[in-house]
Amino acid sequence: MFKLLLTSICQVLGIFVITFLILHLIPGDPVMVMMGESASLADQEKLRNELGLDKPIIVQMANSISQLTQGNFGNSILTNMPIKEQLFDAIKNTYLLATLALCIALFFGFVGGILAAKFEGRLIDRCIINLSLFFISIPHFFLGPLLILVMSIYLGWLPVSGMEGKYAIILPAITLALGLLAVIIKMTRNCMIEIINSDVVRTARAKGLGEFGITLHHMFRLVLIPLITLIGMQFGSLLSGAVITETLFNWDGLGKLLITSIQTRDYPVTQACILIIASSYVLINLLTEIAYRFFDPRMRHQSS
Repeated sequence: MFKLLLTSICQVLGIFVITFLILHLIPGDPVMVMMGESASLADQEKLRNELGLDKPIIVQMANSISQLTQGNFGNSILTNMPIKEQLFDAIKNTYLLATLALCIALFFGFVGGILAAKFEGRLIDRCIINLSLFFISIPHFFLGPLLILVMSIYLGWLPVSGMEGKYAIILPAITLALGLLAVIIKMTRNCMIEIINSDVVRTARAKGLGEFGITLHHMFRLVLIPLITLIGMQFGSLLSGAVITETLFNWDGLGKLLITSIQTRDYPVTQACILIIASSYVLINLLTEIAYRFFDPRMRHQSS
């Protein structure tokens, strides 16, 4: 576990270094964005010196890493406000959106996968599989406007965008959930088909257990083990998918903050957003490992 933790920290550090170098090497100057092309060279150099952008890239990187070790993300170049305040609200909104999307995908994914396996080869199975293939093949930047067109403009059931009202989160959550929903349906169905005729299930039926009890207590527990890895990986993909979805629906989360900071060349904010997303991936992988050890007895025996 310690080795895994050390590797994860190195991965996050490597992502931060690569991101830092790419952001500072791509064309664009935040000073020009802030002051405009009409500003004098003296004023530009003065602001560049105040922001520390006149120092070598290695020095700037070392200063950023030093601040991060102290839990300080620094200040925004554009607003000169602490980045922590922006990050706190953005993280809260993004995780709220991602968690709701995951809950929707898990509930309907498990139900759809179990139904497809129970009625393998029948009309219900074919309909569920075709729908899942349809949703998994549609990217978020197309699915989002399609849902807005149908659910908001034509039917008028839900708000188009923004965060006003308790129903504003539904459309972006569904947009994120539908792609993940298809993956969970396919994985659940395939695992259920493999287990449905196994010795464990046949023994449970021979004991006179009901079909619902067999599905819940025997099949589902076995299916849950391979699904843990899938869910962990896909929750991380929800955070990256939120970049597009939050921009489409004007949802004030990490994704929208990241896009805005890239457009305005606000390097510290961009680095902080990418660092949070990368750290979330690492944390989710660690939690997946722990969950594996809890649900799979073989992993517990290996660790003991």
